[in-house]
Amino acid sequence: MNLKIQWIGHACFRIVAQDGTVILTDPFDESVPYKFPEEPADIVTVSHEHFDHNAVGRVKGNPEVVRGLGEHTVRGITFWGIPSYHDQKGGRERGRNVIFRFQVDGIMLAHFGDLGHTLNAEQQRPLSEVEVALLPVGGHFTIGPKEAVEVIRMLPQLKVVIPMHVKTELIKDWPIVPVDKFLEEVDLPIKRFDASEVEIKKESLPQQKEVWVLRHA
Repeated sequence: MNLKIQWIGHACFRIVAQDGTVILTDPFDESVPYKFPEEPADIVTVSHEHFDHNAVGRVKGNPEVVRGLGEHTVRGITFWGIPSYHDQKGGRERGRNVIFRFQVDGIMLAHFGDLGHTLNAEQQRPLSEVEVALLPVGGHFTIGPKEAVEVIRMLPQLKVVIPMHVKTELIKDWPIVPVDKFLEEVDLPIKRFDASEVEIKKESLPQQKEVWVLRHA
């Protein structure tokens, strides 16, 4: 079995390791209309305390919740919480945000939460080995297409970008842009998957950076 990454919708991903460990990122509450996972999770990460990212009470099972900065080791997986902001004004508009870097099955991933700015040197350093980035690109509440392209350039080991936090047919009235706006800006090979889930293994990561566009679950 390979590592599985499924985009549930918004900033929520379900990541299943080869040993069956299930990680769920940024679960949203009932007001967000994506289909919430029925399956239990072992670990839940929360990038910040907004309703569309912190609904841990909806997650089935008895997951351990990873919040905040610094090192958290759960089920042998070490999550490193990197400080960032939800806006371009040092958090004065929307508060703080945590980027989580973690390694699963030999692959270094980062979930950027609601990152609202490009990276400074202190943020770049712990992200320098990231190979798979789950990156917001929709703008308004987070970085938009242009800033996302800048962030991608700042990650030297990056191989796969999976866009998130974009407008879809389920959230038409949110002031964020569809993924196509980002795809127009980014000068990288683009792979569109007619599915919400991809399987991935270290040896089959692309040699150069690529964008993988998933459907929501």
